[in-house]
Amino acid sequence: MKNREIIKKLYDKLSPDVKKMVDSAVDSIVSAKKKGGKVVVVTGSGPNLHEGVTTLIAELISKGIVDGVTTSSAVVAHEMAGVLDEVHRVDGVELGFDEKKLPRGNIFEITKMSDELLEQLEKEMILDHDLIERGLSAKGDVIIKAAGNMAYPMGLRSENISKEILYIAKSKGIPFEVVAGAGADEHTMLGAAQRKNIPYLVSVPQLIGGGMVGIALADSISIMERTTKIAEMMGGADVIIESAVALTQEIHDGPFETYTGHGVWADWDGYPTYSLADKTLIRIDLDSNLKKACDFEKANSTVQQAINKGLPKTKLMNIPFRMEMSGFARLENSIPVIGDIGVIWPIMAYFIEQKLGIELDFISYPQQTKEGKEMRKWIVENIQPIVKEKLFSVSLHYSNELTSI
Repeated sequence: MKNREIIKKLYDKLSPDVKKMVDSAVDSIVSAKKKGGKVVVVTGSGPNLHEGVTTLIAELISKGIVDGVTTSSAVVAHEMAGVLDEVHRVDGVELGFDEKKLPRGNIFEITKMSDELLEQLEKEMILDHDLIERGLSAKGDVIIKAAGNMAYPMGLRSENISKEILYIAKSKGIPFEVVAGAGADEHTMLGAAQRKNIPYLVSVPQLIGGGMVGIALADSISIMERTTKIAEMMGGADVIIESAVALTQEIHDGPFETYTGHGVWADWDGYPTYSLADKTLIRIDLDSNLKKACDFEKANSTVQQAINKGLPKTKLMNIPFRMEMSGFARLENSIPVIGDIGVIWPIMAYFIEQKLGIELDFISYPQQTKEGKEMRKWIVENIQPIVKEKLFSVSLHYSNELTSI
């Protein structure tokens, strides 16, 4: 999956303003890595999975470019199930389900699986083979979508295995993500982070999602411990990249960050804090108002003046103002990259690869392109769901550590 010519064409089609921001973002990342610095990525779900961005980030983790990740519990759930999978969508009423218990449109999905995967699941859970056979033979559509989720049996499998992961995590006093990462595919951020021993954590605003996975994640460690671990990750970063994610103001400048003011009382009380001052914050976003907010701030400190005077920012700038724009726009080294993450990420990866003299074994492509369609099929066929037996390797590791104390 490495058609470099396509990526060059994608870059050439960018507007001059976006090219400038992409170049600045790449230079910041490359400069940080050459100095031995750290790069942390803050991802949302949805498009990050469908565009192959999470798979690309996993590759950047493996190659030592990305040093930490925060994401959503939904992403964890999908990575546990293999990132993307093929499902057969049918009318659930025709399969005998109560219409009141079905999602909108009466949709029911059956996971299309290899015989090997089916055999693996048979060892873990009771499977309704009749339902699977009837579902696959019924009239419907075959689509590629975020893995697990509502499809039988992979969605139910994720629900079940998350409870077992929670049990291990609670018994060892470690995050759910650490245990899940031990069994995850190396091409997921979850698995790559575990293998490279770097932090991979779900942020507090993104905890509830992915059904039981989100609940188990939230219950595995306390909010205080989670926010502290995320603060340590952010504090050690030189560059923070935000990718199609909301509510980042509660992530990058959360309760222990002092430069934007949110951590002032934590510092007052003696808790460990950190500062976003001098850090580079890159945000890939489709909302052009983000760039406008940054331009307003650089021109005459409009955002900071509004805060100083206690005035609403939306009325002062006459633009729809999202909460995360405030902290982002006020940071001197913020770089707003306005564009589709499916386009921007492979471009950035290509130039990072060139400038650092590394070779990436995987680069993503926009899902609407021929290469993007082939990439999505590759993800379905090659990235496997979590392997249950491997989860206990974390349990054994922490048991040995406790014994040696």
